[in-house]
Amino acid sequence: MTDTAALADIASEDDWGPFGRPLFDDPSARALSRVGVVDVGSNSVRMVVFDGAARSPAYFYNEKIMCGLGKGLHETGKLNPEGRRRALSALKRFALLAEGMGSSPLTVVATAATREAADGPDFQAEVLRETGLKLWVIDGDEEARLSAQGVLLGWPDAQGIVCDIGGNSMELARIGEGKVGKRVSTPLGPFRLQQVEGGEKKRQKLIERVITSAQTSIKSTGERIYLVGGSWRVIARLDMERRNYPLTVLHEYRMTPQSLMDTLDWIATSDLALLRARTGTSTERMELVPLACEVLRELIRILKPSEIDVSAYGIREGLLYEQMPDRLRRRDPLIEAARMAELTSARVPGFGKKLYEFLLPLFKSADEERHRLIKAACLLHDTTWRAHPDYRAEVCFDNATRANLGGLDHPGRVFLGLSLLHRYKNSRAGSRLEPLFRLLNDDQIRDAEVLGKAMRFGAMFSAADPSEAGSLSWNPRKRTLELALTPRGRDLFGEVAEARFASLANSLKAIPSIVSART
Repeated sequence: MTDTAALADIASEDDWGPFGRPLFDDPSARALSRVGVVDVGSNSVRMVVFDGAARSPAYFYNEKIMCGLGKGLHETGKLNPEGRRRALSALKRFALLAEGMGSSPLTVVATAATREAADGPDFQAEVLRETGLKLWVIDGDEEARLSAQGVLLGWPDAQGIVCDIGGNSMELARIGEGKVGKRVSTPLGPFRLQQVEGGEKKRQKLIERVITSAQTSIKSTGERIYLVGGSWRVIARLDMERRNYPLTVLHEYRMTPQSLMDTLDWIATSDLALLRARTGTSTERMELVPLACEVLRELIRILKPSEIDVSAYGIREGLLYEQMPDRLRRRDPLIEAARMAELTSARVPGFGKKLYEFLLPLFKSADEERHRLIKAACLLHDTTWRAHPDYRAEVCFDNATRANLGGLDHPGRVFLGLSLLHRYKNSRAGSRLEPLFRLLNDDQIRDAEVLGKAMRFGAMFSAADPSEAGSLSWNPRKRTLELALTPRGRDLFGEVAEARFASLANSLKAIPSIVSART
């Protein structure tokens, strides 16, 4: 069956139950199948082309140039001449690339440097004349809104304060219930702080005064903070280095205020050149990190956050979110991405839903978040079938833990990866992936193994619909696992299926039982 035919078949089903009806073929979603956006920031110019109409789109292309457009702006009142030349050169390239990729016209936004520079309008006109690209110069309030929308793209249930640091400004915005609320723009970008006269004490007093004023405006104390921006990401990467954290995915990386304060102290006493080498950070970016650390220290002290999370999604993703219809915004990015992967990569698109329904009796007590992961695992269970059998289990794990997925925290990534590993492999002992397992507790590891072995059995039991061949019944109190076979199921229940059912029962520490289904 072709992908198009499979899509039509899936979309035509009347009852999607807990999965919801797919929106891949909705005209408003397909209009977003390839969207190109450019962020002309104070420090960097970046183009991202998003591909796919799913709620969690793939990054088709991503390129960044560290131009330093806003360097020295506070002192001269104008854009940095070399930064301006490099930015224009980058935009010329991006316009041509977008044309070749079929992602024209690009949506281009310019932030603090361009809006504040005396020659900003001249630069805007030059870009239009030389490239045909129209720069949308946004104010601080709009910058905060778009950045917060980017967080919502990957984190639909996010609630707290988004803090986006750029080269010349830092924006804060309140988010909750899928909406962006009060927001404020501050002059606390590292380039701006470089120009503060009076030394470190004067600079620290300025930072304290501005953040205190912002805190009064957004009225935040003891909430979660979502960090957006390159300087924050470098600090988070350094926190991972200091803690020897096993999963180097920045999105949804979570830190406690105390741990982050310890990292800020560590950075302050370390050689920046050595830190840059350890993290692969550019010289231009690392030069700004000490000033960003000063700002972050005051943010933690004044806002007293409950925890600090990193969002790899920001203003560029916010621009995509801006173009999404409400129906698509409301979808779960994890489930939509998993379903798109099933459609394009699985041998039998649509089987994941049937597998999920077959396995449900094993997970009656699971909470809503666990059911999300079970759904995603069932959709992804067959998407790496082309990998070499000797490495298929590890490929599954890597894809789940390192994929650019939204709506998935780090323990969730490892749980999903471990369940998919056990979909192809009975034992996880001796795996190079073992350090990652420490992100889960013993109960989570056991549940991931049960899910994986249940998928391993269900996928082998029937290639069409395991529910037509039999049904599962699990009694945790009596420790009995029953499989009721239909007449068709008795013929399908061969030696391999029997061995995998026994393995599932063993993972549950259950007594297996085979009975005939009631007619």
